[in-house]
Amino acid sequence: MYQLIRKFAFTESHCLEEDSTKSFAELFEKLDVNKDGKVDVSELKTGLAAMGFSMGKGEAQKIVASGDTDKDEGLDFEEFSKYLKEHEKKLKLTFKSLDKNQDGCIDAKEIQQSLKDIGIILTDQDAEKILKSIDADGTMSVDWNEWREHFLFNPADNLQEIIRYWKHSTVLDIGDSLTIPDEFTEEEKTKGIWWRQLVAGGVAGAVSRTGTAPLDRMKVFMQVHSSISNKISLVGGFKQMVKEGGLASLWRGNGVNVIKIAPETAIKFMAYEQYKKLLAKDGGKIQSHERFMAGSLAGATAQTAIYPMEVMKTRLTLRKTGQYSGMFDCAKKILKKEGLKAFYKGYVPNILGIIPYAGIDLAVYETLKNAWLSKYAKDTANPGVLVLLCCGTISSTCGQLASYPLALVRTRMQAQASMEGSEQVSMSKLVKKIMQKEGFFGLYRGILPNFMKVIPAVSISYVVYEYMRSGLGISK
Repeated sequence: MYQLIRKFAFTESHCLEEDSTKSFAELFEKLDVNKDGKVDVSELKTGLAAMGFSMGKGEAQKIVASGDTDKDEGLDFEEFSKYLKEHEKKLKLTFKSLDKNQDGCIDAKEIQQSLKDIGIILTDQDAEKILKSIDADGTMSVDWNEWREHFLFNPADNLQEIIRYWKHSTVLDIGDSLTIPDEFTEEEKTKGIWWRQLVAGGVAGAVSRTGTAPLDRMKVFMQVHSSISNKISLVGGFKQMVKEGGLASLWRGNGVNVIKIAPETAIKFMAYEQYKKLLAKDGGKIQSHERFMAGSLAGATAQTAIYPMEVMKTRLTLRKTGQYSGMFDCAKKILKKEGLKAFYKGYVPNILGIIPYAGIDLAVYETLKNAWLSKYAKDTANPGVLVLLCCGTISSTCGQLASYPLALVRTRMQAQASMEGSEQVSMSKLVKKIMQKEGFFGLYRGILPNFMKVIPAVSISYVVYEYMRSGLGISK
């Protein structure tokens, strides 16, 4: 079945890049039946069928769509060879992760163990059937060449090894509530590891937020009170807060900021799982755009449920000494003076902020991930702690930068009633007012302390998360 494909793409000369390119050129020439310089879906399907490749429904279309960068509904040679090289690299990583004893071959026991790791229990007979479907030479083991032959034209990209290391993790708590929820593997769900990871992430977030609370309070203080006529510097702002309420006043609002982590994380995770089931197609596999939609909807659901706590956090952060005795006193006074509606002030800009934050965060993270995998991944998809933290920090910071104006408008709307002589205005009027009085950069008041807290927040949450993982018995 595989003799032709062996001849064109899988000779020993694959070791050298020039020979690999030559093999791809010969294969491309054979597939390009009408000699127009590109391979379309029909040519790919027909050509591969003639070579012994049976393709599932829509697989040829997926391959062309995945490699077609100029969107002309066909692959030219450059797109064709780039797709094959990148896909081959992913297959190599998967092969290495399945080859448990690192002997260069995969046997039935290794297939059985690998599927068990992701929550699928196979009988010996089923594992052997899978092996036989890949094993071209009948040795009851699969070497790299057989693996590559079988899967090179399979467009599947949900590779467990890459997901395992590269999922966007709860470790990165930078004090904002707009992040996409964690993606847990089937293995983690089956073994109950997911809830321990959420607990570890929650505790790490609580410690991280407490450690960076003075910078967070400074950010809110500048968002609400700083203007062209009333410039507040970082040092001046801290001096003002300490003079008014003492050193402990730098942590005002931190209690409710920590308390809301648990309900928000739980609601977001449960909602995300449900939205994924509703949106996912193609046999339950979640695509990037579906993940973004599910994550954004889950974030919106969680924010709707815990938003009154967000309002209280802002009011408690900005309170003067003696204004509120605590969280319940704050809630009681808001309800009495302003009614139930006050607990949802600034809700619209807050929900709108989820879309640019989550979209840019995911896009930047995926770009950085793919850049690292294509340049540095050889024997493993594990990039190491430093690379993961850097990618997560950069992507989260970019997301914050995009959504910051909406966050500022939200905070000002939440704080309006507590500011003397402040006019109660809508979101659009408030944006106009800021732009007229302070210009475009008025929408970025307080961004300096916000950025200053990112690196310490990530560092603290990572260290605490690792200790919590160890304490809760989550293996590396």
